[in-house]
Amino acid sequence: MLLTIDVGNTHTVLGLFDGEEIVEHWRISTDARRTADELAVLLQGLMGMHPLLGEELGDGINGIAVCSTVPSVLHELREVTRRYYGDVPSVLVEPGVKTGVPVLMDNPKEVGADRIINALAAAELYGGPAVVVDFGTATTFDAVSERGEYVGGVIAPGIEISTEALGVRGAQLRKIELARPRAVIGKNTVEAMQSGILYGFAGQVDGVVNRMAAELADDPDDVTVIATGGLAPMMLADSSVIDEHEPWLTLIGLRLVYERNVSTA
Repeated sequence: MLLTIDVGNTHTVLGLFDGEEIVEHWRISTDARRTADELAVLLQGLMGMHPLLGEELGDGINGIAVCSTVPSVLHELREVTRRYYGDVPSVLVEPGVKTGVPVLMDNPKEVGADRIINALAAAELYGGPAVVVDFGTATTFDAVSERGEYVGGVIAPGIEISTEALGVRGAQLRKIELARPRAVIGKNTVEAMQSGILYGFAGQVDGVVNRMAAELADDPDDVTVIATGGLAPMMLADSSVIDEHEPWLTLIGLRLVYERNVSTA
């Protein structure tokens, strides 16, 4: 089986693939202070619960693919693969790894590995042109051309950090649950904040995507919009531009990168 690990700023998502099918997944908090040994123990605890894997670390795993937006975690995961999975082929997405995605940016090294991986998966699953909206710590919008090129994107503050900032900086406001209010017009402070977050971000997504689609294609209707990320389900009912929801887009992209770098080597 292939173990895929997507390390984000807030959460780390792990997926287990049997061929092209994802058969198990986990979401844990990202902690830049965890050592390689701590990560190994955590992996053993998670995978030890799966009936298709053995109790020993590494049993049943025949490949590993990792991408990370947190350099210190990537360093420790590199050590995990060396010390605990030494006989297992592994791919850590970084400069020099084959993705098959041309990056048409002023400085391609500035683009996060997860965004390139998302572009690869979007092009493979849905074709181009496409826009990937990833609802994570930041809300990122990534543009994929008709030829599968990464042509640029947009970065906006994420839903959770915007909500936290509002609670911290507003003297009479507080942290709230991210949930749908009874109506757009809130009848109390909590509902007013929930409405502002939910419908405000839905409007942001629609506005940004419509402008990107107009630049990507002669007919903006030809652009497929894919939502991913942990908070994507919140937006599906209220954004008018999202065509597809693929919660495991990054993990699928990691599987594709692994196949391009190891399976066909």
